[in-house]
Amino acid sequence: MSLHAVRPKILGFISEDVSAWLVALFVLVVGGVLTGLLAWSTLNLFHQQLRQRFQLLASERYSRIEERFEDQEQRLDGLRRFFANSDSVAREEFDGYTQPLLHRTQAYSFALRVSRAERAEFERRVRKEGVPDFSIRELNADGQLQLAAERDEYVAVLYSQTQSKLGSLLGYDLAAQPLRRATLDRADQHGQMAVSQPMHLVAIEPAYARGVLLVAPVIPRKSPDTKPYGYVMAVISMRQLLADGLPEAGRDYLSVRILDLSIEEQHEVLYESPNGPAVSELSATRLLRLADHDYQVDIQPSEAFLQANHSSVSSLVVLGGLLSLLLSSLLYVLVSQRQRALKMVEQRTQELRAREQELRGTHGQLRGVLNAATQVAIIATDLRGVISTFNAGAEQMLGYSSVEVVGHMTLENLHLPRELAARSAELSARYGKPIPTCQAMLVEGGEEGGHEAREWTLVRGDGSHLTVNMLATPVLDEQGLWVGHLAICIDVTERKRVYEALAARDLLLKKLSAHVPGGIYQFKMEFDGRFSVIYASDGIRDIYELEPDVLLLNAEAIFTRIHPQDTTRVRASIRASADTLSPWREEYRVQLPVRGVRWVRGEATPEELPGGGVLWHGYISDISDLKRVEEELRALSITDSLTGIHNRRYFQERLTTEMVRVERGGGELSVIMLDIDHFKRINDQHGHAVGDRVLQAVCERIGNRLRRTDVFCRLGGEEFMVLCPDIDGEQAYGLALELWQGLRSSPIDDVGIVTASFGIASWRADEGADALLLRADSGVYAAKQAGRDRVQGELG
Repeated sequence: MSLHAVRPKILGFISEDVSAWLVALFVLVVGGVLTGLLAWSTLNLFHQQLRQRFQLLASERYSRIEERFEDQEQRLDGLRRFFANSDSVAREEFDGYTQPLLHRTQAYSFALRVSRAERAEFERRVRKEGVPDFSIRELNADGQLQLAAERDEYVAVLYSQTQSKLGSLLGYDLAAQPLRRATLDRADQHGQMAVSQPMHLVAIEPAYARGVLLVAPVIPRKSPDTKPYGYVMAVISMRQLLADGLPEAGRDYLSVRILDLSIEEQHEVLYESPNGPAVSELSATRLLRLADHDYQVDIQPSEAFLQANHSSVSSLVVLGGLLSLLLSSLLYVLVSQRQRALKMVEQRTQELRAREQELRGTHGQLRGVLNAATQVAIIATDLRGVISTFNAGAEQMLGYSSVEVVGHMTLENLHLPRELAARSAELSARYGKPIPTCQAMLVEGGEEGGHEAREWTLVRGDGSHLTVNMLATPVLDEQGLWVGHLAICIDVTERKRVYEALAARDLLLKKLSAHVPGGIYQFKMEFDGRFSVIYASDGIRDIYELEPDVLLLNAEAIFTRIHPQDTTRVRASIRASADTLSPWREEYRVQLPVRGVRWVRGEATPEELPGGGVLWHGYISDISDLKRVEEELRALSITDSLTGIHNRRYFQERLTTEMVRVERGGGELSVIMLDIDHFKRINDQHGHAVGDRVLQAVCERIGNRLRRTDVFCRLGGEEFMVLCPDIDGEQAYGLALELWQGLRSSPIDDVGIVTASFGIASWRADEGADALLLRADSGVYAAKQAGRDRVQGELG
């Protein structure tokens, strides 16, 4: 019987051969349909409940508005009856009656009808009653109160009780304004309350200034058929009346708008909630009456209402979709996993059969590989250490045959006993427990775990010793169980001889370089421009005051010691040597922490490396003493030995430099030549020793009066020259006069006054040094011809 014939149904009804994607898609579609039906029914129920909530809130709001309209009518009617049933009402009685009525009403007033003939008497009587500045007034075009114009009849406010901080408008004529006069006429006509059209209320804060005026005529009870003698009024702000006691605008669920229907062509908005209506199909409209006007009240839901009564249909759809997707995914995983498991069983069965055939071939190949590794000894043992594998390389290296070793010897038998004992003692001390010698070569030796290669001395079959590098690792089976050990040994005898020879060579090089005055080094530049030190002798320590090991780790430490003014030049010379592969030779300064600034000379020969870099072999030495000698020789070569000032050679160098400067960049340059008068007579009369002292005294007096930038030189004998940068001929003439006066004003011991003749020349464009000196010499000659002891101006 085949395997498929006995497979059970998944979940009792799904065949194992059906596609897992088909099952998942079917479940997903069914779940989507059920979720849609549930969402549709939930949405209908939500809309029904939302409509009921809105109608309930709208009815409550209608009732509240209607109740407040009726309350205003009742309060004003009570005030009217208070006046109608009284023969007279004093101001204190009016205030006492209306003060408790001001709740939700801006003001209550009583206005008296006054004819033109009664106006003056009426104003005097009210002023006498305690209102000193009372007069009948009206609003002008700017909205300011002024005396009312002459008319047949006035309706002046006599009493007023208000909440406004702006005060009451006593004396205000209601008949002067058309809207208020029209309201009074309707009240007279019907003999009952009348309400005005929406208007701007006078003397009310701007926030509450929009509202209506509710008026009731006052007719004496004793004469019901007579014309009203006055009116009581309620000043009503719709914002105060309707918004009092309601939630804040952002939390109010309803948006209310009240339209005045008194004008058929145009319905004016009397009140509108600060929170606008939301976009919704819900709305309610009802007519409410106040006095003789009908008002249309429109109520719509606000955004707060919709947010507080949001639908859960979207959450239901998302949840239903997620559940459907989850169920379809689970079924897909269940069906596909079971199908894959069955296929995997079939594949694994076939793979095991193929693996068995491969293992047979691999075993033979492994045996061939082990025997072919003749330069490496491969030794495998079981857990007891008994050797189970001994390849041809081990036979050739150790001189044993495989037959002699396998199953008869252990890995411990091949080791030198004293090395095992020493290693066992070291490991026992490290781990704090005894380590047998049979395990000494197998215990992990790395400080951080893991096995490491280690040198051991093995005993060959003929009794000789062989140094090998052995790596011993555990052998694990497929379950990770330890089943033996594997040791791989490499003969390192020849390598040790090479290492010993290299060590001896390094020792010899170190001894030789220790007697060389300076440092020997190998300096490398990589292809990307990075520097590194390959070798540095101990002499480098004296050159840079840095340890050679520091330079091997960080070649840039060298450049930190080089003088900042020389660093760029040294780097450029190194790169130039690398580009042209020419020998490198450079003298530069180093700044040392202990010895300060020193001069060094470096020489190196470059060679190009295969990888693209350059390697220099070089030598560096301290030449500070040589530089000091050079400086001393240089100073001697440019200094006059007798006077201590500069000589003709230095003058020629400086003159050449200054001439190049002025020829390139312009500027001024002058020279002053002087010759001591009758110097030969001084030598003849007083001797050459006195003549030498005269020369020294003249140099001292001239030098004290020169600028720091001037160059004072002795040309020879009694002739001297002053090189003056940055001054013209006129300035040089003034300086020469100072020198002449300073020289002749002070006598010299044993000689007296010594004078000199001065000549001056300033540089001219396209003139050479010889021409400049010739003009100065001509000036000295002219001064001597003119009698000596003078300064000759510049000649043309």
